[in-house]
Amino acid sequence: MTDNTSILRSAAVRTPFFTARLCLRLMLLVLLTVSLAGCKTSRKAESHGAQSLCLSSKVRLTIPHKDATFTVSGTMKLKSGERMQLSFLMPILRTEVARMDITPDEVLLVDRMGKRYVRVTRGELRGMLPRKANFENLEKMLFKASRPGAKNWIDGKELGLKDLEKCRIELTEFSNKPINLTPTEVSSRYREVTLEELLEMLLDLSA
Repeated sequence: MTDNTSILRSAAVRTPFFTARLCLRLMLLVLLTVSLAGCKTSRKAESHGAQSLCLSSKVRLTIPHKDATFTVSGTMKLKSGERMQLSFLMPILRTEVARMDITPDEVLLVDRMGKRYVRVTRGELRGMLPRKANFENLEKMLFKASRPGAKNWIDGKELGLKDLEKCRIELTEFSNKPINLTPTEVSSRYREVTLEELLEMLLDLSA
């Protein structure tokens, strides 16, 4: 009886950290996805016309892991020309485990469970992302996805990501109501790491 209790407690402790690492990995996938998708839509961007200043939606991220498939939900908020924010919540408990802020100039990735963060500028990402991957194209892609009947999802297979073919990102329940979107503040208790360090830590989700 004691052994079973210990196992359950151990699993309960590991689960939030696994979920946080999973969310962070998904966030990096989101960053890559919206960047590549933004490039694909840039040629038709001029025909979209004027847009609302704000956009919000729910986000569902699905990623396979070993013999299971994990789904993490969250929210997307966008203020045109200023900031896009993604927030991911732990299943059941609904506490935030990770957040991403994207502005025209930088990307901030926050791991709430591990109390660490990465802040990279557009210049630092230049060598990692396609040349046309920018905030403007990301914004246009999101507004296009919000239109009735428009495609609102993308998967790894479509992007040619062989290791992540079954990963899927879906946005639903769009709204263009005004929102209050403030920059994410990082507490002094959080440790700043480089993007390379974070990538290394996320490579093995079973750690």
